[in-house]
Amino acid sequence: MPAFNKILIANRGEIACRVMRTAIELGYRTVAVYSQADSDARHVQLADEAVCIGPAQVNQSYLVIDNIIEAARQTGADAIHPGYGFLSENADFARACEEAGIVFIGPTVEAIHLMGSKRLSKIAMLEAGVPCIPGYEGAAQDDETLASEAERIGYPLMIKASAGGGGRGMRLVEESSELLAQLRTARSEAQNAFGSGELILERAVIRPRHVEIQVFGDAHGNIVYLGERDCSVQRRHQKVVEEAPCPVLTAELRRAMGEAAVKAAASVGYVGAGTVEFLLDASGEFFFLEMNTRLQVEHPVTELITGQDLVAWQIRVAAGQPLPLEQDEIRLSGHAMEVRLYAEDSAAGFLPQTGQVLRWEPELLSGVRIDHGLVEGQAVTPFYDPLLAKVIAYGATRDEARRKLLRAVENCVLLGVNGNQRFLANLLAHPDFTAGNATTAFIAEHFTGDPSLAPQPPHSEELALAAALLFQRSASARAHQGELAGWRSAGSVPWRFVLRLGDQRLGVALQVLEPGSQPRLQVELGERSLELRLLSHDGRWAVVELDGVRRRLAYHLDGDCIRLFGHAGNLELHDVTHAPTSAGNAAACGSVKAPMDGAIVEVLVAEGATVAKGQLLLVLEAMKMEHLLKAGVDGVIRRVGVSRGDQVKSRQLLVEIEAADA
Repeated sequence: MPAFNKILIANRGEIACRVMRTAIELGYRTVAVYSQADSDARHVQLADEAVCIGPAQVNQSYLVIDNIIEAARQTGADAIHPGYGFLSENADFARACEEAGIVFIGPTVEAIHLMGSKRLSKIAMLEAGVPCIPGYEGAAQDDETLASEAERIGYPLMIKASAGGGGRGMRLVEESSELLAQLRTARSEAQNAFGSGELILERAVIRPRHVEIQVFGDAHGNIVYLGERDCSVQRRHQKVVEEAPCPVLTAELRRAMGEAAVKAAASVGYVGAGTVEFLLDASGEFFFLEMNTRLQVEHPVTELITGQDLVAWQIRVAAGQPLPLEQDEIRLSGHAMEVRLYAEDSAAGFLPQTGQVLRWEPELLSGVRIDHGLVEGQAVTPFYDPLLAKVIAYGATRDEARRKLLRAVENCVLLGVNGNQRFLANLLAHPDFTAGNATTAFIAEHFTGDPSLAPQPPHSEELALAAALLFQRSASARAHQGELAGWRSAGSVPWRFVLRLGDQRLGVALQVLEPGSQPRLQVELGERSLELRLLSHDGRWAVVELDGVRRRLAYHLDGDCIRLFGHAGNLELHDVTHAPTSAGNAAACGSVKAPMDGAIVEVLVAEGATVAKGQLLLVLEAMKMEHLLKAGVDGVIRRVGVSRGDQVKSRQLLVEIEAADA
């Protein structure tokens, strides 16, 4: 029976912190590994020991097997937990642990290898009698073969990276004319993300539910399932909301899917935590999708409805112990729901965001759990997935869990980096989601016009508070200089502020009705007039009375920049009252700028080339996704400022185009 005392967590962020919590509770010593970009990260601070394993880029740090094995040797760690992502489903990593005499807290090398390939695992499932989606899972990968097979399968169809996950390397193809371009993109993304460009094709199942079964096996031949999770609400094939149990599953269907999942796991002698994913159509027919040989991002919802700690199960199974429960001892109770808090701007096409976390203050309620890896002051960089935290809620009923989750999402304060709270909150409040009717087509069919998906003007109340805080800072500075707070020689003349939001300039006029430490102010915003009293402010929270209603709002004031946690999340306003007005750019040229920090992976044009509006010019890779940068005008390329492999900063000028009508 393997015995170990110190666990190295070969991951970062919230999952590293979550695994450490259970390991510490079970009495194990813990070791963190970190890249140079993560030297001050929360998982590093929580661990007993930590080892730097390389530069920020994942292929030089978190994906370097030798560096992680050396960190274990250096610290005396005798077990490794891989978390999810990175090397968690890498058979070579599991084999390297085995060869180094280190316990790998996960399944066998053989199971990882087989289930890590969508192509090979699907062949195995067909042989085991598990229902599968019709498609192509052959070894021939040339475009001609794939095009021929696509015609046989019919459209619409799905392209999937064989080694993939998280929606990367996955494309929906509606018609044959799109196939070759989508194959190229899927291959490139899969190669960059997983080191393999192998693809499979499958018939597209329209409007299914995505239902997955949590399975667990031990070294004594026992395998159980712990209910299901509904992960149907997805965007670009990435899960947005996960819940357990599935709103439409009957006891009979749950048993049928559970037994099919156990059959899939048993066919490979599975040991440890695994998830068998299915697509469930409206008729109740289900199809094997893939098996994930690791802990899932959404495992907390299963923990909340079963009362079990799945990381503790993983550790005990890895130590050679039998499963703590038999199938008939597993009980499901209540309802749990989870959303993923990402550093991304839903109003800008879900563009991943980078920057410094200036405020992080989630609201903790009874029945609410926050799994996160955040500390104030840390940088969110372009090198990793933009997942910041998971917000999970539990209730006696689905609606109670949903209601708690909605409040927790709305009240999670994140300043300095844009988050997707407003998108999540609006989704949780949508009538179709509330009714439990969401399928994988939900966002595309019912949510494309949501206000969270387009830039929204700030509320008058938010602008009024910003002006009041800027005024109070100025008044306090005058008071320190011996002047009366809020006093001006021309008492009837209002204070005027110009606040910049992106490219917009917003005027605010402020009149002092009563000066003092709690000034009463009249704020004019265009035709709207508000009366405001600033009751308190401590650099983190302001308590304000607006038109007779008292409210508490989070803020951060630094120089001429004030950030508020407003109705749309992170609201960043700059005081440009005394800044010179810059002239508009009258040059008759187009420009392509980097939407965020990242690396140039492809340059498709050269100087002097003629391009058309919408033509693809560059491919930027950031946060594990490829971003296609296109021409905004017809014209001629006058300058290409980057080459393949260059690291670029947000807003950096990449390409200049002289417009055709210049």
